[in-house]
Amino acid sequence: MVTVKPKTVVTMKLAGKGVNHARSDITVRDLTLVIDEPPERGGTNQGPTPTETLISALIGCTNVVANRIAEHIGLTVEDMTVDAAADFDRRGVMMQEAVRVPFPKIDLTINAKIGGSDDQIAQLKEDLAKFCPLSMVIREAGTELNETWNITRI
Repeated sequence: MVTVKPKTVVTMKLAGKGVNHARSDITVRDLTLVIDEPPERGGTNQGPTPTETLISALIGCTNVVANRIAEHIGLTVEDMTVDAAADFDRRGVMMQEAVRVPFPKIDLTINAKIGGSDDQIAQLKEDLAKFCPLSMVIREAGTELNETWNITRI
């Protein structure tokens, strides 16, 4: 019997088309994602801005990875929500000056119903910082990334 070893490094392929100066249509797998600016910045508001897309991706990654960790360590998670408040230094996109850390601080509020021990919950929180690739990239870029957990025990 042959055991197939999953690849540890894969190449993600996405393609983007600039529809106009404010909108990009991004194709990934069989999906199309619209990234756009609001009308006050010349867009048509067909999707989130590039910066909102980044924070949205962080929320999605937090949810996916937290649930994978929970399953791996035997925690039950229900009704998870993740809210973000991101401080955005817009001087760079306003062409005023280069900004080394455009998001100096992002606060995540994670609400969930969780069944498991205190030690398992502590491991979930610790492992999320180690295994969520987007939170790792954002922290390495110099952003202060804070997580506030509001847990209801089940």
